[in-house]
Amino acid sequence: MRIRLPFQLTFLLLLLMGGVVSSAGAVTLPAIFGNHMVLQQNSQVTVWGWGKTGEDITVTGSWDNKPVKTKVKNQAQWQVQLQTPAAGGPHTLTVQGYNTLVLQDVLLGEVWLCSGQSNMEWSAASGIDNADQHINEANYPSIRFFQVAHRTANTPQLDVQGQWVVCTPQTMKHFSVVGYFFGREIHQNQNVPVGLINSSWGGTPAEVWLSANAISANPVLAQAAAQRKEVEWGPVQPAKAYNAMIAPLMPFRLAGALWYQGESNTDAPDVYAQLLPALIQNWRSGFQQEFPFYFVQIAPYKYGGAEEHPRLAEAQQKTLRVPNTGMAVINDIGNIDDIHPRNKLDVGKRLAAWALHQTYGQKNIPFSGPLYQRMKTEGNKIRLFFDHADQGLTAKGKALTLFEIASEDRKFRPATARIDGNTVVVSAKNVKKPVAVRMGWSNTAVPNLYSKTGLPASSFRTDDWPRQ
Repeated sequence: MRIRLPFQLTFLLLLLMGGVVSSAGAVTLPAIFGNHMVLQQNSQVTVWGWGKTGEDITVTGSWDNKPVKTKVKNQAQWQVQLQTPAAGGPHTLTVQGYNTLVLQDVLLGEVWLCSGQSNMEWSAASGIDNADQHINEANYPSIRFFQVAHRTANTPQLDVQGQWVVCTPQTMKHFSVVGYFFGREIHQNQNVPVGLINSSWGGTPAEVWLSANAISANPVLAQAAAQRKEVEWGPVQPAKAYNAMIAPLMPFRLAGALWYQGESNTDAPDVYAQLLPALIQNWRSGFQQEFPFYFVQIAPYKYGGAEEHPRLAEAQQKTLRVPNTGMAVINDIGNIDDIHPRNKLDVGKRLAAWALHQTYGQKNIPFSGPLYQRMKTEGNKIRLFFDHADQGLTAKGKALTLFEIASEDRKFRPATARIDGNTVVVSAKNVKKPVAVRMGWSNTAVPNLYSKTGLPASSFRTDDWPRQ
C-alpha cells in the first residue's frame, strides 16, 4: 500500500534530507538600505543588493508604486535605479525576489555624507558647549542618522556595519554633532527630511580616505603616504578606511559631502594641497556624482612645528579652486589649547551657510568671510583685495591685528593695517619698499578681520616663500 503524503510535508522531508535546495531568503540588501532611511529627493537613486544568480528582482517605492525589474547577475549582484519625487514620506521600499523585503518609514529628503577625523566624529557626549540643552532639544523625527562603524580593509568592501535611526536625544548624543547641527539647519530652512551618514575616524590622515589607485597615481601622494608611521589610535596606510567605510556606500545617492579633517596632515601641508583635491575627485568618481563638497578649515592650535597651522589652512583654501566646493573658516571659534574646540554649533552652522547659499539657492544668507584675492603695491604701502568683501570689512577691536609686511629681504615685520572700503592697506615705518604681506601667519594666531556680515577672514600670505 503506497501512502501519499501531502505536498508540503513531502517538500519539508526532502529539504531536511538535502533533496531540495531552497531559494527562500536569497535576496539581501546592504546595511545602508534599511528602515528609517532617507533617500535623496528628486533624483535617480540606485538600489542594489545580492541574490541567487538568475533570480528575478522587483523593486517598488510606494511614492509611485512603479515596479522596476532586473535579474541577479552571474556575480550574485543586482542593481536598479528608481526615480524619487519631492521630499516627503513616510514611504515603503519593497524588494521582491524569491523572498520579499519591505523597508518601513522611508523618507525622501536631503542626504549628506559626513567624514574626516575626530572633530567630525566628535559627539555631544564627548563634550560641547551647552551640551545638555542641545541634547534635550534633539527631537527631530525627520532627521535620520547612519553611523558607519570603524573598519579597515585591504580591498574595497561591499558592505558596512550600521543602521538608520531616528534623531532623538538618545541617538543625537552619540552622533557627529557637527553633522547634526548642519542637518538641523538644512531641515529647518528647507523644511525637508535630512539623512546624515557619518563615516569618520579620529586621528586619521587623509591618505586613508582615498582609494589605493588615487594615491598610487600621484607620485607625491604615494611618497608621502609611504613615510607615515603607525599610531595606536587608527590606520595610516592608504585606502584602509576608504575600502571599508566609503567604498561600500557607493553609489548611494547624496546631496553632498562634508569634511572636517587636516589636523593629522599638518606635518606635510604642501602635500595636502594635492591630497584634498584628489580625495574630492576620487569620491565624486566613486559615487558617480559631481556633488558639492564643503569642508572645515582647521582652527589655530599649538602645533609642534613652525607654521603648521597657517600652511595647512592655506592648502585648504587652495582647494576652493576645485569647482563646487566651500570652506567654513573657524579661526575665531577654536581653542589654541584644545585641538577639539567645543563650539561645534557654529561649525555646523557655517557649513550649512555654504550649502544653503550655494546648493539650495538661499542667496540672502552670508556664507563666507573675506578670502585673500590679490595685492597691489602703492609706494610704501600694499593694498589687499578680498573675495566675499562686497558688503565691506570690519575689525573686531579698535584696530586690525596680526599683519606683517616684508621687503625683498624676506624678513617680516609687524605692520599697521587699516580698512579702506572693501580693501585693507598695510604698511610699516621701517619697510620702505614692501613686496609681501601676511596675516595671522602662526599656529596660534586669531585674526580679527571680518566681513560686515560677521564672518571671519582666513589667515593668508601674499608670498610663496619657503619656511625661514
